[in-house]
Amino acid sequence: MPAGSSRGERLDPFALPLRFEQPDHAADERVRVVELHRERVILRRAVSGIKMAVNLPLAAYRGIALRIEKPTLDCPAGFAVVLEHVDPALALTLYRAEDGNEIVAEWRSWARALGMPLLVPQSDSGVREPFERVGSVRVGSPSARRARHGALKARRGMKVLRRRSHPIATTTVHRGEGEIIARN
Repeated sequence: MPAGSSRGERLDPFALPLRFEQPDHAADERVRVVELHRERVILRRAVSGIKMAVNLPLAAYRGIALRIEKPTLDCPAGFAVVLEHVDPALALTLYRAEDGNEIVAEWRSWARALGMPLLVPQSDSGVREPFERVGSVRVGSPSARRARHGALKARRGMKVLRRRSHPIATTTVHRGEGEIIARN
């Protein structure tokens, strides 16, 4: 960011592919370079002078997790949106904020952009989905039936729709006559 700017750096989830740096305590320079695409994630770092690149499919990640971070010496307490992996060393922080004003919007937009499920922390330091799903469809309790006022309210009554019947005795029957309708 330019000097004097009050805004933190923000990754745009709808501008993929992205290339950014993240802290990595096991790497030589304490930094790893991340390339995030719609189908894959590439992590580049150097360990003991040996350069390496880890190429993972996006399907190897569990989803987009919403985390509450405890304060450390490096950064104050806050919230983070994390691309969650089974191995915590491969998890990627996509967004971090000290206040929770925009965190839910970022969480949902990252999940929508990457096509990943939303995850929330559990009490046993794991993560779970906040909503039940069947495949990629969210399952919820059935909603109550809607009252159908408008569709039937404007209809005419059934008595108007019935046709009046004519007794057969009063109708005139012409037998042995020619055609009643004149042609030419």
